[in-house]
Amino acid sequence: MSPSSWFSRFLPKATPEPEQLTIAHAGDTLPVTFVRNARARRASLRVDPANRRIVLTAPLRMARGTAVNFAEAQAGWIAARLGRLPERRPFVDGAEIPLFGVPHRVRHRPDARGTVWCENGEIHVAGRAEHLPRRLKDWLTAELRERLVPLVHVKAARAERPVKRITVRDTRSRWGSCGPDAAMSFSWRLVFAPPEVLDYLAAHEAAHLVHLNHGPRFWALARALCDGPIEGPQAWLKKNGETLLQYGS
Repeated sequence: MSPSSWFSRFLPKATPEPEQLTIAHAGDTLPVTFVRNARARRASLRVDPANRRIVLTAPLRMARGTAVNFAEAQAGWIAARLGRLPERRPFVDGAEIPLFGVPHRVRHRPDARGTVWCENGEIHVAGRAEHLPRRLKDWLTAELRERLVPLVHVKAARAERPVKRITVRDTRSRWGSCGPDAAMSFSWRLVFAPPEVLDYLAAHEAAHLVHLNHGPRFWALARALCDGPIEGPQAWLKKNGETLLQYGS
């Protein structure tokens, strides 16, 4: 055995790339993304509402056939769960979107000057139709930053901790995050949520500046930083989170 071959035995194996599968059910084909995870102990299925798919996760050593058979046995659940996903809500002329929880109508203004502005319950987007989705998303992201960033700094000050930076981007697995370096990130789709949800998430991430866990002391601080009960915003996100991920898609 060559030295390189001997050392390669002790190197961690690379995780295979995700594989796109189709599962047959009742004359239809269901999209499933198959991924391997070194921490997985068994095969499991989860919904990825942002990409409108089901993710099949299996341990590295599990035979592919075993994992696929597991998914095929759950074809009825997969079909039902995909069928319950909210419909897509693209950014087009006439679409209704909630701006901080308040319904607004999108109006395309091809002959108007400027970019995007809001008046009388309508969001007007100037320019060519093909630029409308990007311009509207950029405007909504800026609106969220304007409201959320000062709110986070207020919560952080109450927690007596500094914030390194705050970014707003297209995160799809978490509404917010806070790293050990005090850097925070939030999903731009929170612009559609009511103010009390923003307040809760700002308090949640500010509490992580002190406690990088979800233990009792973390939740006590999160409750203290939130301007109202946290149960309402938590329930709202659980009920409406999948719908938020469909806007602009």
